[in-house]
Amino acid sequence: MTELNTVRADLWDIAVALYKTSLVSPDDIRRWDRHAAAFASHELNGNVFVIGVADQYAADFYSSLYSEPLRIALVKAGAAADVTVKFLVTDEARLAEERKREEENRAILGDTQRIKLKQSHFNSTIPLNANYTFENFVKGPSNSFACAIAEAIAKEPGGNTNNPFFIWGGAGLGKTHLMQAIGHHVIRHDQSKSVCYITSETFLNEYITAISNKALDAFRKRYRHIDLLLLDDVQFVGGKVQFQEEFFNTYNDLMTYGKQVVMTCDVPPKKLNSFEERLISRFQQGIVIEIESPSYETRVAILKSKARKFPHRIPEEILTYIGENIHSSVRAMEGALTLVMRYMEANPSVQITQQIAHVLLKELTEDEVTIRRLSVEEIIKAVCGTYGLSYGDILTTNRSQPLSTARQVAMFLARKLTGLSLEVVADGFKRNHTTILHGSQAIQKRIDVEPELKKTIESIAEHLGRKPSEIII
Repeated sequence: MTELNTVRADLWDIAVALYKTSLVSPDDIRRWDRHAAAFASHELNGNVFVIGVADQYAADFYSSLYSEPLRIALVKAGAAADVTVKFLVTDEARLAEERKREEENRAILGDTQRIKLKQSHFNSTIPLNANYTFENFVKGPSNSFACAIAEAIAKEPGGNTNNPFFIWGGAGLGKTHLMQAIGHHVIRHDQSKSVCYITSETFLNEYITAISNKALDAFRKRYRHIDLLLLDDVQFVGGKVQFQEEFFNTYNDLMTYGKQVVMTCDVPPKKLNSFEERLISRFQQGIVIEIESPSYETRVAILKSKARKFPHRIPEEILTYIGENIHSSVRAMEGALTLVMRYMEANPSVQITQQIAHVLLKELTEDEVTIRRLSVEEIIKAVCGTYGLSYGDILTTNRSQPLSTARQVAMFLARKLTGLSLEVVADGFKRNHTTILHGSQAIQKRIDVEPELKKTIESIAEHLGRKPSEIII
């Protein structure tokens, strides 16, 4: 254990990683990421951990939200038990905020350098993440179709073929990365196109500000004359009736003139509660694709890709350990990778081992390792028990209705619960991957209109030790 104590020198990174593991809601995680971007500095002065912000309003606001949770995380990371957290206005934060405002709508980050653009080319208050490009996106069975559509849109945005493009899936699976990759590609290859990336929360706030300032005409001109709208986290505006009316008209204008709209969401359009039916209908008119949790092979490939950017070489056995034990999201894997790297930087003379990684990542892996990884064989046996069939029945080519349903239910559950690639799941059923994809999609559609089938699938999931919420969206 003494080997691990020196990693506590970098309290902030460790405390943030620990704090984020306590967040359950994807909206909470995204909100933290946005808020944390405003923290210009963070340092320990005695027993006070000071976080610098731009103004007193921000200091009061963030203090009420984060002082106590961050204090707990800092103690877990190795700070003294009597540490306190204070948000204070600093010159550094104030100047950083002023520079940010000056740069808004004038520049975005490119891969290797800052690309200066005219306001008409990048019409957004939020810059694109420099790392969110197609080159940095690791493809796998869980995201290859979505990536192919995104690449096609990037090459030829607009029109009706892939418009709108609606990407949905759990938090941290790469939806925002893929969306911003489209923006990067369009900006680099066709500067005649105007691009706007924005979160629905910021979009809503700008709309409210426009109303307050009696500047709706300027707001509409800003968003109805762009070529590519990238709208992140669309679920956030559920229930905002007046804004949905405004967005509906903006959306119609863009589509009428052949502009491209790309959206991300935690759920498919049909599950958007408190949304107007006419909006849901329009979202479904284009391409709707789910990004699923990456398979083990893809997780390891993602870890290797990200590890190459670190100054120290992380042993492959450590990457394999992370890939095996952290599978809920790419974001969670990145957190684990960062902790490992911080440890290696703080302990250059110590060879990191799986035993050290086990202790170092205990907080991150505890919840995930308690969920036993399932095999295709286990799932098929559970389905057979429910439907009164033999294992061999599922593997036959018999297409009678009861047997076909049971087989497709097994395929659906195997895709949702094993974390295996589509090809590996297909091998378990002695079929090709297109059959597995078709079978699982057929069950997904039937769940929405057949309550008894949904109840049966939930029962099988519970029998396998999983929560129904893991599979029923």
